[in-house]
Amino acid sequence: MPAIVVEGLTKTYERPVLKGINLEVPKGSCIALLGPNGAGKTTTVEILESFRHRDGGRVEVLGVDPARPTSAWRAKIGIVLQASTDNAQLTCTEVLHSFAALYPTPRPTGEVLELVGLSDEAGRRARHLSGGQRRRLDVALGIIGRPEVLFLDEPTIGFDAEARRQFWQMIKDLRAEGTTIVLTTHYLDEAEELADDVAVIAAGVIRAQGPPATIGGRNDALALVRFRRGDGSWFERESAAPAELVAALTAEHGELTDLTVTRPSLEDVYLSLIRDEVLES
Repeated sequence: MPAIVVEGLTKTYERPVLKGINLEVPKGSCIALLGPNGAGKTTTVEILESFRHRDGGRVEVLGVDPARPTSAWRAKIGIVLQASTDNAQLTCTEVLHSFAALYPTPRPTGEVLELVGLSDEAGRRARHLSGGQRRRLDVALGIIGRPEVLFLDEPTIGFDAEARRQFWQMIKDLRAEGTTIVLTTHYLDEAEELADDVAVIAAGVIRAQGPPATIGGRNDALALVRFRRGDGSWFERESAAPAELVAALTAEHGELTDLTVTRPSLEDVYLSLIRDEVLES
């Protein structure tokens, strides 16, 4: 059984926000939901988390309809919201202890602090933490209960480059343990690094879904071959068989100076998929 199944998911406020979302997320995998603001990502995730009711369609998370959650089901779900948790007067250890008591088999507090890089801040009150440290504490609260499904909403906002890399490794470790991860992020490099699958949502529908390396036909797109000629000018040509083109050019010109072979990046594909919604807004 997949960890998450979504079929024909719809939701309307003043206007239709979700127009028939279909998703299937295997257990132990990571899916990244990408899309511009207002595309429907947050509404989709909030329905999966049981924070919001849907208008139509079928949804199951760990075999349970989130519209009818049980306490046992909630204990298997970890959530890291975009807004920081307010526990200003408690120390990091105290915050984690209080949340750990809500779960049947929580991770040890010290282990969680180590995982999120807050061991040295264990005795500090949350109000004295930096923005990035507060975000790490949010992540710690999301994983303290050993969730089978972990929802991460823009988890690395406020992280410096080193902290982001450490966080990425933690997510990879959790996935290796069998945790299913649903990630919403505006950092495309983060999606490419962590996700087994990427789903691009725009105007309430999924425009494309697949592995980051192949989504939107990225792997089949023409490659741009570029090098500098002897007179300093640039040679550029698109090719479906770049290796053969480079071999032919090398035979003709000798060593190719400043040679690059590039295919569309995930950002290129993403911007192409959401272009209509951006233009409409």
